[in-house]
Amino acid sequence: MRREVRAILLVLLGTALLRISLFSDSYLRYVRAALRPYLIATGAVLVLLGVASAIATVQALRADPDQAHAAADDHGGDHGHGHHGGPGIAWLLTLPVLAIVLIAPPALGSYTAQRSESTTVKPAGAQPTFPPLPAGDPLTMTLGSFDVRAVWDTAAPLRGRRVRLTGFVTAGKGGGWYLTRLTISCCAADALASKVEIRGAAANPAPPAGSWVEVIGTWLPDGKEAEPDTIPLLTAAQVTRIPEPKDPYE
Repeated sequence: MRREVRAILLVLLGTALLRISLFSDSYLRYVRAALRPYLIATGAVLVLLGVASAIATVQALRADPDQAHAAADDHGGDHGHGHHGGPGIAWLLTLPVLAIVLIAPPALGSYTAQRSESTTVKPAGAQPTFPPLPAGDPLTMTLGSFDVRAVWDTAAPLRGRRVRLTGFVTAGKGGGWYLTRLTISCCAADALASKVEIRGAAANPAPPAGSWVEVIGTWLPDGKEAEPDTIPLLTAAQVTRIPEPKDPYE
């Protein structure tokens, strides 16, 4: 790859990282908030490397134009050995950058969750214990926490408690719908889905798939033995459309 091409690619990639992490919250579509400092640092380093490479190339051209061109073409030039188009292919590396800057792919949503089962996982240990639930009516919970409590907490502290859950709508079986939220450990590539089946008069008609809603309701025990893929039930008293949150993941 020619040195000037490499310099431009480094600057473009670094600028794209800084744009989504330093000057906006777009990075939350791809990674956890805790990784923001690392994205900013990486973007700054790439820009500095690109600028340094460009300066070195200009200085080399001024010092010895013929030798500089020969060195720049060392890995990307023709030389009659079938390396035609090497620098041209290198420009394809700009496509991911342009996708981030111009298209800004959205966060994972209903399309991903629709094709995954509920990921309610039993906490470590044969007989897990849970801390008491805080006061509040309704009790605001993450959807993942509600799933774990509803499925695995044998003390059933959710029985009779009204809870407030937030997520997006995915279609369920038999015409029903799920309130869904994706959880990531590091980045969108490891996203796992948590789901709650919404029932009751307030749940009809179902909101549009992919729309974000806040649901206030009461846990509905189904009397079935808990399994890793159990999807809890919630009788909704109120369903409210809301804007997509800044951070779409739990």
